[in-house]
Amino acid sequence: MEAGMEELMPRLLPVGDCELAEDFDPTAPPRTPQEYLKRVQIEASQCPDVVVAQIDPKKLRKKQTVNISLSGCQPAPEGYSPTLKWQQQQVAHFSAVRQSLNKHRNHWKSQNLDSNVTMPKSEDEEGWKKFCLGEKAYSEIVIVADNENLGIDYIQMGFPPLLSIVSRMNQATVTSVLEYLINWFGEKEFTPELGRWLYALLACLEKPLLPEAHSLIRQLARRCSEVRVLEENKSEERVSALNLLICLVSRYCKFRYLNKSCNEFLHYMLYICCHNLYSFQAKKTNPSFCIL
Repeated sequence: MEAGMEELMPRLLPVGDCELAEDFDPTAPPRTPQEYLKRVQIEASQCPDVVVAQIDPKKLRKKQTVNISLSGCQPAPEGYSPTLKWQQQQVAHFSAVRQSLNKHRNHWKSQNLDSNVTMPKSEDEEGWKKFCLGEKAYSEIVIVADNENLGIDYIQMGFPPLLSIVSRMNQATVTSVLEYLINWFGEKEFTPELGRWLYALLACLEKPLLPEAHSLIRQLARRCSEVRVLEENKSEERVSALNLLICLVSRYCKFRYLNKSCNEFLHYMLYICCHNLYSFQAKKTNPSFCIL
């Protein structure tokens, strides 16, 4: 080994010159500790400074046992996709929502929560499902309306994504709750409560996205496309909501490859029929105003 390399890679256990017998043969098996160390020094001096492995990719391809699928979303059925103009408008609207949220985050964070609002801890998956979707959806029970009490029971119906709530969530909590709800969506039906929270959490994600967030929103877009294919009526509000989420993931989050599986995906719709549900009209004077 050269002297310059020794400066960069100092010897862990420096060994001086060994006193060897006159009949020392470096090719023969060492007979003493000194001969062994000398032989190691000789072999090290003969090693190249840089070694490049010669790998045949064809051999590795034949032995591959795991295949990762990067397939895109399911194609939209005929008539389920709106115009490209609507997509661009909705993406612009979503961008304005994100900017307004970031601008006023400190203001909303400083607002006091109502006495009945207790946010779960970040790692409490079941608690967040009940908090966002309500006991009604979580337990799959039917709630009978009480005409005498006109107030909304948020414990049963789920808390909406109020700005005073989502502004208190850091990125780790946003990612965790997004994962909880997407996992729920993987086994349950799509509901307005779920749609509101998914939209709000997407708006709260900061760029550049973390790897965990990348994986989650890809999973969300694929699940939305699977559910959309099963819808029989294209005028259903649920179809509009699903297309909105797919569009935001594909266009705003720059996952263009999601739509390479079919030409129609370039014209995925986005506008939501129930505009009041997904519109953002932030008012500083109302601390309980919902993000959606």
